[in-house]
Amino acid sequence: MSFWIINLIVSLVSFALAGVSGIYLVPFLHRIKFGQPIKTEDGPQWHAKKQGTPTMGGFMFIIASVLTAIGGYWVYRMRGGVDTTDKETLNCFYRMMSVVAFSLLFGLIGFIDDFLKVARKKNDGLSPLQKMAFQLVAAIAFLFALWKFGCDSTRIDLGFVRTPSLGIFYYLLMIPVIIYLTNAVNLTDGVDGLCGSVTFVSMLVFTVCCAILREAELSLFTMALAGGCLGFLIWNLNPAKCFMGDTGSMFLGAAVTGIGLVLHNHLLMLLVSLVYIIEALSVVIQVSYFKYTKKKYGEGRRIFKMTPIHHHFEMSGFSEYKIVITFSMTGMIFGVLGIISLLVW
Repeated sequence: MSFWIINLIVSLVSFALAGVSGIYLVPFLHRIKFGQPIKTEDGPQWHAKKQGTPTMGGFMFIIASVLTAIGGYWVYRMRGGVDTTDKETLNCFYRMMSVVAFSLLFGLIGFIDDFLKVARKKNDGLSPLQKMAFQLVAAIAFLFALWKFGCDSTRIDLGFVRTPSLGIFYYLLMIPVIIYLTNAVNLTDGVDGLCGSVTFVSMLVFTVCCAILREAELSLFTMALAGGCLGFLIWNLNPAKCFMGDTGSMFLGAAVTGIGLVLHNHLLMLLVSLVYIIEALSVVIQVSYFKYTKKKYGEGRRIFKMTPIHHHFEMSGFSEYKIVITFSMTGMIFGVLGIISLLVW
C-alpha cells in the first residue's frame, strides 16, 4: 500500500468520523445546553436568530483528524515505510506530532474560552490578557519543539528573497506571527461554513506543498484535517446546526500556522493564509481609522460596514453561501500561487 493511498484513506476515514460524530455530539450539546451566546454588535442583527446554536462542534474534526493522522502514521510504519534508525525520518514524525500538540494546546485555550462563555451565558470568556498569556506560552513551546526536531533555520524565506540567519530574533519575530495568524483564523469563523471551508482548501494546498518539500508525515495531518473539516461542514453549512466555537477555530488557527512554520517557506504561508490575514487586517484598519477620525473630527468614521470583512460583504447583500464560495475560491487561487512559488523559487 503506497503512502498516498494511506493518505487518501486517512482523509476519508477522518471525513466519516467527523460527519458521523455529529449525530451524537449535536444532540448531546443541545441536551447540556451548550449554546452559543450571540452579541449582535459583533455581527449583523439577523445573526440573533442563531442564539443557542450548539457550540464546541470543533471536537468533530479535532478528534477525527488527530486519531486518523496518528493511525495513518502507524499503518505506514508497520508496513515498513519508516526507517526508525534514520534521525531525519523520525524528526519528520516528531515535527508532525509537534504541530498536532500545538493545535491541541490552542484548542484547549479555545475550549476554556467557550466553556466560560456558556457558563456565564454571555459572549465573554477569557480576558484578552489571559488569552495572550496562554497563547504566548504555547507559541514558545512550539518554536522550541521545531528547533529541537530539526527545523532550526532562522532565515525568513520569501522565495525571491531570503534573509541571512536571524538567530534568536527569528523566534522573537515568529511569536507575534503565530499569535496574529491563529487569531486571524479565529476571526474568520463568523459565517456558517466559512472557516471550515477556507481551512479545507488550505489543507489541500498544504498537502501538495508537503509532497514537494518531502514532509510526507506532515501530509498525514493535512489530509486528515481536510477530511475532518469536510465532515464538520455537514453540520456547519448554512443554516448551521452546530458551530465549531473557539475550541475548533483556535485548533485550526494553530494547525495552519504550525504547518506553515514547519514547511519554512514564509511566502507560501503568507499566500495560503491570505484570506485569514485580510480578515484580521480589516479589523485592525477599521479600529485604527475609527480612533483616528474620532480624535481628529470628534466623530468616529468607518471604512467597512462591519468587520471582520465577511460581515461587510454580508451587509452588502452577499448570502452566507456566496461568502463561503467567494472566500474559499480566493483561498484556492492564492494557494495555487503559493504552490507555483515553491516550484519557481
